[in-house]
Amino acid sequence: MAKITTIIDIGSNSMRMVVLNKTSRFGFHLINETKSKVKISEGSYQNGGNLQEVPMQRAFEALKSFLSISSALKSRKILCVATSALRDAPNKSEFVSRVRSELGLNIKVIDGSKEAYYGGVAALNLLHVEDFVTVDIGGGSTEFAIVKNKKIVDFVSLDIGTVRLKELFFDKDDLDGAKKYILKQLLKVSYEHIKDISTVVGIGGSIRAISKLFIYNSDYPVDLVHGFEYKYKDHKKDFDDIKNAKSESDLKKLGVKRDRFDTIKEGTFIFDTILDYFGIESIVTSGVGVREGVYLCDLLRNQNDKFPANFNVSVRTFIDRFELDSKITSYLGNNATNIFQALKPLHNLDNRYNSLLIVASKLHSVGINLNFYKFSESSFDYILNGLNYGFSHKDKVLIAHMIKFSKNCLPDANDLSKYKELLPDTWIVQWLSFMLSLNVALNSDYGLRKYDYILEKNELTISNGEMPYLIRENVDRLEVPIGLRLVISE
Repeated sequence: MAKITTIIDIGSNSMRMVVLNKTSRFGFHLINETKSKVKISEGSYQNGGNLQEVPMQRAFEALKSFLSISSALKSRKILCVATSALRDAPNKSEFVSRVRSELGLNIKVIDGSKEAYYGGVAALNLLHVEDFVTVDIGGGSTEFAIVKNKKIVDFVSLDIGTVRLKELFFDKDDLDGAKKYILKQLLKVSYEHIKDISTVVGIGGSIRAISKLFIYNSDYPVDLVHGFEYKYKDHKKDFDDIKNAKSESDLKKLGVKRDRFDTIKEGTFIFDTILDYFGIESIVTSGVGVREGVYLCDLLRNQNDKFPANFNVSVRTFIDRFELDSKITSYLGNNATNIFQALKPLHNLDNRYNSLLIVASKLHSVGINLNFYKFSESSFDYILNGLNYGFSHKDKVLIAHMIKFSKNCLPDANDLSKYKELLPDTWIVQWLSFMLSLNVALNSDYGLRKYDYILEKNELTISNGEMPYLIRENVDRLEVPIGLRLVISE
């Protein structure tokens, strides 16, 4: 696969492009994301699905700009897919042929099932949840992929979309008709597969815009949409406020951005109807969708479209990009587990914290390339904003705090107050920060030594035959959790 790859998704409402840089076999990161609201389907649903001349020209001009950006970034591979608006259009060949002949770009018009599958692949690989149904609301259609035990078991596309419903119902003020139309379409989703699912992974611009509103209008401490979670019942009034807005001024007061004025009410109406119909409890917002799914199906074509077990693309990419020594990161990961297990009779933490401690240990030094003297603070910011895939917001915040406080002193409640709602109890953060600090101190001369840990009552004895003075000094500086005593033995 090419080192730099461009993915273009021509949707009914917006056209989007991502450019991704491959850093190793499965590692990659985003280097460009561009969006143009070309509304290629504008006027089509009132004209037998036929694409209209002006929207087609907008899309053509936007594609020219997209290709210019892709070329400037030295992309060697371009994958372009088109969804509902083009697949429904009797005259789609007119646009596809012109783009191929004048721009040299091949557009692959995908069917609804493939679009749903791509969304499922993106969510499955790049989010932290295991059992869910994706809901991808676009301009012309809405796709569902049902995932159980990290496997896609079903996927379907329905003719429900913001632009489609706007032209067919909302512009005629026929909300009852819109509701009946949506409910009739939803009968096509397999009840047997979805009946035990309580979590929706929300994909698409409308759903992201809704989540941005919830973040904006609250004291939520992390300004990130991907992985943002909320309970449906807690925001039912917010859904109603958007649906009942009478004017653009009302939408603006709610915090809706101008570029969403034209479809946010339709998108919210569709999403609210779906959530209510299926009795959904929790929503996890996805910042990835069809584009990333197309990329992953190419990247993982020999892996059944899934990353290997226990692989996290963000961790791998951080190690690649910051040129962290693989021997050191592997050592720190293994030693983290040894320390965690040795002290488990005292801290009694769930083993999932062990997994997060391993990640924090491996990525502890990413901030050194940004600012050596403030590397723990730099690492905190970069982890919080850059550890994008496969972690919940709670996990990212905890990993970032472990690294930030992997110093001599333990954090207190005041240190953690800003992110309190996303962090576990203070004593848990203290234990994890201490174990990371100990791990780093024991490798402060990069000796990669094997240590023995023996816990007797509240005393942890650490031995290695011959313990260098520097390491003894660094370990002695550490503040330990209440009740623990450290002993270094020759």
